[in-house]
Amino acid sequence: MNQSLNFLDLFAGAGGLSEGFIQTGYKPVAHVESDQAACFTLLTRRAYHWLKSQERTDLYADYLNGSLSRTEFYGYVPEKIIGSVINAEIGADSLTRIFRRIDDLLENRKLDLIIGGPPCQAYSLAGRSRDQNRMVGDKRNYLYRYYAEFLKRYRPGYFVFENVTGLLSAKDEVGNLYFRAMRSLFREYGYETEFMPLSANDYGVLQNRKRVILVGRRGKVTGFYPEPKKWRPDVSVQEIFQGLPAIPAGGGHPGPCSVGTYNGSWQKDAGIRNDDLPVTWHQARPNNEQDLEIYRIAIELWNNKKARLDYNSLPDRLKTHRNQHSFLDRFKVVASDLPYSHTVVAHIAKDGHYYIHPDVTQNRSITPREAARLQTFPDDYYFESSNEVPGRTPAFRQIGNAVPVLLAKKIAEKLKEVWL
Repeated sequence: MNQSLNFLDLFAGAGGLSEGFIQTGYKPVAHVESDQAACFTLLTRRAYHWLKSQERTDLYADYLNGSLSRTEFYGYVPEKIIGSVINAEIGADSLTRIFRRIDDLLENRKLDLIIGGPPCQAYSLAGRSRDQNRMVGDKRNYLYRYYAEFLKRYRPGYFVFENVTGLLSAKDEVGNLYFRAMRSLFREYGYETEFMPLSANDYGVLQNRKRVILVGRRGKVTGFYPEPKKWRPDVSVQEIFQGLPAIPAGGGHPGPCSVGTYNGSWQKDAGIRNDDLPVTWHQARPNNEQDLEIYRIAIELWNNKKARLDYNSLPDRLKTHRNQHSFLDRFKVVASDLPYSHTVVAHIAKDGHYYIHPDVTQNRSITPREAARLQTFPDDYYFESSNEVPGRTPAFRQIGNAVPVLLAKKIAEKLKEVWL
């Protein structure tokens, strides 16, 4: 088998799926993503991997330490690497332009693999429950058709399509399953497909996160699904927090923090720990006194009774949300003594109450770095802001939308084994 299989990442987000494939030895040709901040995150990670291949990660450390501006840092990286991240919304108006960019990057080489999945909101059960039209007619329901156009043009040997489990039941306006329609279209374009709902916590990720992983193979062969080998380490979620310094609400910094020693094995085995580079984004949101009082109640309730806080059980003086009929579990403690946590979601970009640090002495919501560890991003992974909003970053949204890196890596490893 070719040891330098290349891939294209569509709807790439912050690169969780891509990072798992890169760690397994696959070479990215291009990433296509509509969000500018996520594109800068992808660019920075592409720069890191190239500098690592040149044994110049000192430049990456300088950037994380603030010695280099983003522009200066990118200046050390070949233009071809910078140009491999395509900031574009995939659609009818952009398809030709995106194809042209990818063709230039391929330089007449064959494309081996396409990975990625369209935004999940249109398929998710939560998204459908919140939308008055249940997401029927949402254009994101049909982005798989553009995904198929990339298959038609580049004819890779395989593709890996991921999405939420709600994809299996989502229907269009006349009651037809989107999932059945997309598999039919993929077959029309020359691909047999097989799928499984995979639980991230079966593969070393300390998080209860389920995803449908659909794999397509060009040709008529079936029985090829690359089901990853399971790994359920005997550790609890407290491993995620070890080494990160204690900080109060509003404390910490987006820049480097001092990380303590770690004597366990999961952080290293999962590919998270890297003591050679700075650790960033360990910064807690500021909270008002009312929120902090609710946090203390939630933490003590979990630590003493292993019970989750019901919003309506709070004293009336602490209940300020108008909606007291749904979303009653908005305050979630990350239970450090369990083998996995709640699913990390992009919603924490707007509502930090979703995830509360289990240490009552810190009494705060979790930091982007802690969320990134839940998603098994390496500690040296940096989440960028956009040009329009310098100094701020939608890091939580990028992290929550991502495929856990370790799950992606397990899929990539197994795919290499079955590749023909």
